[in-house]
Amino acid sequence: MVKSRLSLSISAVLLSLGFSVFSAKAQDQIYSPIPFPESNEITDTLSAMDIPTGAGGYARDYVTPLKAGDQIVIDLISEDFDAVIRLIAPDGSTFAENDDGPDGTTNAKLSASINDSGDYILRVSPYERGIGSFNLKVTHLD
Repeated sequence: MVKSRLSLSISAVLLSLGFSVFSAKAQDQIYSPIPFPESNEITDTLSAMDIPTGAGGYARDYVTPLKAGDQIVIDLISEDFDAVIRLIAPDGSTFAENDDGPDGTTNAKLSASINDSGDYILRVSPYERGIGSFNLKVTHLD
């Protein structure tokens, strides 16, 4: 009985101070990057339901296994937003990043030589703000 009165008293004090009793509730979803398809290509849509970047934009993550010695080229093409592709290493550091491809468009293209085997993140995002459809392709070179 004392415990429930104490809980009610604490709740009343928090509410009177303008705090929500439920403000400590954890997020409903746990971060889980989307597995990149074995076809090494996907057409998808970046939306306001994706990861907020803090700059008014959103990001979508895909996870793909890469091996030491892999030579890859990543193409990110979008007619809807200024595309940025980021390759994130298994330790969470940015391994490589590209904003504009060599063709002078706002599509992104990056080449990378993989040093360590592991699960890498392909992060799709706009340069600043933007959402819409995109095509992401990873080419493994011989």
